[in-house]
Amino acid sequence: MEGKKDLEEFIRLPWRIYRGDPNWVPPLLRQEKARFNPGKNPFLQHADVALFLARRDREPVGRIAAIVNHAHNDFWKDKVGFFGFFEGPDDEDVAGRLFEEAGRWLRERGMEVMRGPMEFSTNETCGMLVEGFGWPPMVMMSYNPPYYPRLLESLGFQKVKDLYAFYIRADTPVPERVARIAQLVRRRTGIRVRSLRAKEYWDEVEKVKVIYNSAWSRNWGFVPMTDAEFEHMAKELKQIVEPELVLFAETEEGEPVGYSMAVPDVNQVLRRINGRLDPISLVKVLWYSRRINEARLMTLGVKEEFRRRGIETVFYIKTLEAARRLGYVGGELSWTLEDNHLINRAIETMGGKRYKTYRIFDRKL
Repeated sequence: MEGKKDLEEFIRLPWRIYRGDPNWVPPLLRQEKARFNPGKNPFLQHADVALFLARRDREPVGRIAAIVNHAHNDFWKDKVGFFGFFEGPDDEDVAGRLFEEAGRWLRERGMEVMRGPMEFSTNETCGMLVEGFGWPPMVMMSYNPPYYPRLLESLGFQKVKDLYAFYIRADTPVPERVARIAQLVRRRTGIRVRSLRAKEYWDEVEKVKVIYNSAWSRNWGFVPMTDAEFEHMAKELKQIVEPELVLFAETEEGEPVGYSMAVPDVNQVLRRINGRLDPISLVKVLWYSRRINEARLMTLGVKEEFRRRGIETVFYIKTLEAARRLGYVGGELSWTLEDNHLINRAIETMGGKRYKTYRIFDRKL
């Protein structure tokens, strides 16, 4: 793929694939262009990315990105290449050609496995929807036609890991046993939970960075984020963050030991503006932003030495209470690893119902 015209067609292809699909959420064109710009996306400072566009009768019909994430391979000491941004028709020939080219490019760079979808890593949007096609995706979650998993399996891809999304209504009562646990945490551990201090936003980001590297480093698929990536993501989230939905757990001495972050589901707004931010779209943004009624709990972590003390339970309860105060009807808790039984059971105990499953696939190169 070469030149600005090809990149423009690569970015705009989903509008062809999802035409008429009421659940698809068009991304912001401006943000999509920035994702592929090394000067604006710090991920590209430690990764190599190649974009491929399939054409039929000169018209674009499919696309894929091949990714070598050096941060992943350095951390895990493996040779895994990734694919992402796959879109195409229900056509094995088109899909086969795209994956053949992406695979060839990865092999030439010494990769032994192709894994995905990742856009660009587990720190961003990842996974292919395999169950739960009846709902639109929430912010930073993926969506795809039901035939995509079948296409991948026909090309030799196999499941390596499933990711779960749960839904919980804001009016779900907190089980009495869970409420008692939360009270005991407050009384016996000396841990206090507070909301984000908006005026100290960048100091709070530094605390998140410390907790993140401790709490997630043993998780499957973890990739450490550079300082530049943290700053980049924090800048984007600052535009949508709701302080009441971001919580920190601290010791009596003020040491941060855990945090959780839920964000308003801005996809409810993005669905209305078709990827643009022209004057009419800006009016729509202002209007519909006030009517967002769901949130996504997108990250929750506690330092390893402070786990199994009930801190996660306090995060769940306080997030639920904040959602009610803000007038939300419910929200999504996503994503969790299929084999993170402790967290999955805790969510179900709180009243969460698993309603979507996303899949990561592997294929040997």
